[in-house]
Amino acid sequence: MSSETFSIAITGDLHAGATPPGALRAEFASVDDEAELLLIAGDLTDHGSLEEAELLGAELANLRLPKVAVLGNHDHEHGEAEELMRALTRMGIRVLDGDLALFGERVAIAGAKGFCGGFGRAALQPWGEEVIKSFVLEAVNEALKLEAALARAQAYPVRVALTHYAPIKSTVEGENPEVLPFLGSSRLADAIEQFGATLAVHGHAHNGHLEGTTAGGIPVYNAAATLLRSRFGRAYRVVRVGR
Repeated sequence: MSSETFSIAITGDLHAGATPPGALRAEFASVDDEAELLLIAGDLTDHGSLEEAELLGAELANLRLPKVAVLGNHDHEHGEAEELMRALTRMGIRVLDGDLALFGERVAIAGAKGFCGGFGRAALQPWGEEVIKSFVLEAVNEALKLEAALARAQAYPVRVALTHYAPIKSTVEGENPEVLPFLGSSRLADAIEQFGATLAVHGHAHNGHLEGTTAGGIPVYNAAATLLRSRFGRAYRVVRVGR
């Protein structure tokens, strides 16, 4: 591997607590030999409990490479998101929420959970009932978190936007059409394009497409483990960035 490239293993939607004991440990047994960094695009747990976080930490405990994640909607189910983040961090999985993980002078990971609301002209707008305005505000705030993190990453040659929700429609197509607006938001793509990320990684769309691009041509990877297993026979894939 060239010293100018960086190998990143990507995964998501591991849903610890819903997988047999030892299954994830076996799936990730070779990742240290293939990548320099592991990104987890949300839904680390199945119901957001601290017990499930402990299970995931045990499954990935033997990995030497750095592990960076964002939370997903399942990780919020138990109402303990902040405690979950702290627990995962203690177990060696750094969880981002509008901040950066930096690796030398080469790579910056900007992470936020993101939110839903739809894509392009079909994106929900803040008009009408207060509950709709609050829903859209959540999407706006999550996009602003990602934007702020990417703005701080401009000096790094490789800038990765890590979210749970999708920034583009093309990587969630394949899911039930009725749920597409709930799988992501193009407001995330606006942030990614404004600050020129090298690539974006998301999860959440278990039956979507592996890859797409933003309108400006930035690569977007769907890292949902179910999708990766169906195509690669394991819960992660490796992407190489740089020259």
